[in-house]
Amino acid sequence: MPQTLSYGTWPSPVTAALAASSAPRLEGARFVDGDIWWGESVPSEGGRMTVRSRRGGVLLPAPWSIASRVHEYGGGAWTASPDGRLFFVEKGDQCVWELVTGGLPRRLTPADAGQRYGGLDWQNGRLLAVRETHTGQRTPERDIVEIVPTDPPAVVSLARGTDFVAHPALSADGTRLAWIGWNHPNMPWDHTRLFVRRGHDGSDPTVIAGGETAPLQPIWIGDDELLYADDATGRWNLQRVRVDAALEPVAVAPSDADTGGPVWVLGTRWFRPLADGRIVAVRTNGADQVVIIDPADGTVRTLPLDATANVSITDVSGTRVLLTAAGVTGPSAVWLLDVDDPTSAERVTDGSVPWAAEWMPQPRAVTFDGPHGPVHAFDYPPRNPDATAPTGELPPYLVTVHGGPTSHTAPAASARTALLTSRGIGVLDVNYGGSTGYGREYRERLRGQWGVVDVDDVAAAAAGLAAAGLADPARLAIAGGSAGGWTVLAALTNTDVFAAGISRYGVGDARALAADTHDFESRYLDGLIGPLPEAEAVYLERSPLSHPERFRVPVLLLQGADDPIVPPAQAEAIRDALIARGVRYAYVLYPGEAHGFRGTDTVIDSLQKELAFLGAVFDFTPAGVPPLALS
Repeated sequence: MPQTLSYGTWPSPVTAALAASSAPRLEGARFVDGDIWWGESVPSEGGRMTVRSRRGGVLLPAPWSIASRVHEYGGGAWTASPDGRLFFVEKGDQCVWELVTGGLPRRLTPADAGQRYGGLDWQNGRLLAVRETHTGQRTPERDIVEIVPTDPPAVVSLARGTDFVAHPALSADGTRLAWIGWNHPNMPWDHTRLFVRRGHDGSDPTVIAGGETAPLQPIWIGDDELLYADDATGRWNLQRVRVDAALEPVAVAPSDADTGGPVWVLGTRWFRPLADGRIVAVRTNGADQVVIIDPADGTVRTLPLDATANVSITDVSGTRVLLTAAGVTGPSAVWLLDVDDPTSAERVTDGSVPWAAEWMPQPRAVTFDGPHGPVHAFDYPPRNPDATAPTGELPPYLVTVHGGPTSHTAPAASARTALLTSRGIGVLDVNYGGSTGYGREYRERLRGQWGVVDVDDVAAAAAGLAAAGLADPARLAIAGGSAGGWTVLAALTNTDVFAAGISRYGVGDARALAADTHDFESRYLDGLIGPLPEAEAVYLERSPLSHPERFRVPVLLLQGADDPIVPPAQAEAIRDALIARGVRYAYVLYPGEAHGFRGTDTVIDSLQKELAFLGAVFDFTPAGVPPLALS
């Protein structure tokens, strides 16, 4: 018989320690010499990333750690050859190393502190990568390179000429290279171009697609045909084009869903062709789904797979597919399946969930009316098999705001969400205007309106949930990190919907962000707010720190001491504004942490402090969590 207890006080087996260890970060997976390899974090070792083998366990021992810093966000920090050679970017020196089983790592790129590598990919017997060279200027130089693992090794530049490059693709005969490039002030979801060059003799490449659209991820089919994604229709859909023929691209099974997404990291793959000509692809319309497309007749078949969020098609072999994804019933996992055998799907590895399924939150897709149009979100109501609330009591809710802001949240099992919902705290994940996964029009709703549309949308979603009688309107809090932290702070200073806020390494001063942030995002705000100095007045008006008198409700500030993207000075300026206004707050600075928390102790402590903060401001005592004193 369930106990009758107030929301927020429900006892739960889901602890911060279990949540921190239940879902390690995954980075890619490959078929290698009859085995399966994948990248996985080790929370107990400071969050270092290693490569594991299904057959042999840990392949890359401590203290080695894979991590790329190209574009700061990295991605594609490892790959492997079919015969079992591991190529990886070492976090400490950003060089590319080679590891042969039973041997010691061998450095393949010069020990140059100004160079970084990422987007590693073994194609047709050659190792390709994106190289970023820092010369002391704010804008680094970037090119596509081939890393030749001879003795001595060599690095050969294959393509350059734009501010950014990504997604190199080598034809089967090795004579042609395709890639994506774009220039400031565009981001890769605004406008990119798809280039092709024969050889690497320095001749000008041919532009195959793009300019006004954002083509992504070229893959060669044979030696003269390209498969890629483009969003000329407002949705990223697959296209095929013969490079040597003066023909228009041909759409492949177009749909009102996206096969493609924002290139924040270099390793994501949204589709791959199979040997028989069929294509395995991700389609996103709020949630992800994995489909098989037969270009011969245009048929599309959805695979019965619990993969609804963050799906990346990492490798194929025959009819077998490797992908990484999270789902409604389980956290992030490496999946193996045969596309012709629906019963074959299995998790190669995933995070452990040491509690029964009835404790896991259940997502519900919801849409609310907002001043700029519909607002999409996912609702996770409180869920606990052993507790129920008193009649008439409405639950407190935490409204979560993803970062980016050009990003996306999708329905998936999350131990962090379960930490809240199992204690009687609802969670509302909002895909405010500007989010991906709903097409270009929804994505561009935020253009020039950051700090307006995102704030209006999260406020409308929270108010709509309360108006429907599903949440206590007096106990609505908002939380987010990075760009999501900006929306948190802006919502606290521009609306009266929220009674508390949690900002993780959030942006408080847009001008400071534009001045201090790294090159990849240094012109991002041109599209989100406007170019400087022309739009300086808008930056001032939008920035939460420009209106310290509007802070009125308690705020929890969580910050990494070594954050290169949003430095601690932003959080400390917000702290000082709260002190000046006499607003209750807590500020926690984590040494050794950067933009996003990695260490196990940090993750545990931050989760506990968030839960304790909600208890302090909403007057309940979460079970098993140390209290948090607010200043």
